[in-house]
Amino acid sequence: MEYFLQQLINGVTLGSIYGLIAIGYTMVFGIIGMVNFAHGDVFMLSTFIALIFLLALTQVLGFGSLAVALFVVLLLGMLLTSLWAWAIERLASRAGDAGSAQQAGAVGLQRSDRADQQ
Repeated sequence: MEYFLQQLINGVTLGSIYGLIAIGYTMVFGIIGMVNFAHGDVFMLSTFIALIFLLALTQVLGFGSLAVALFVVLLLGMLLTSLWAWAIERLASRAGDAGSAQQAGAVGLQRSDRADQQ
């Protein structure tokens, strides 16, 4: 029973992550009309930022309260990830008009996936 509950928690956690990513893709596609493939990279960067700051706060600086450390990590992760996403949007998304590098890359990836399936 313990194994089943652990697997149930793992499944709900992973499904929640997939759901958040799907909602993000849906929002981006609905707003700009194309899929942004950098979405997963930004989520990954956010996770690594949070991990590095959590380890730095608890191990190096010796924060005693885990709740305070998690709150600080949450704020720092959101701030740095939003700055990174802003930089991506400014440098890649607004680099040109409808024929921008991002859209060309998205179309290229979609076509290469279709070619692999045939």
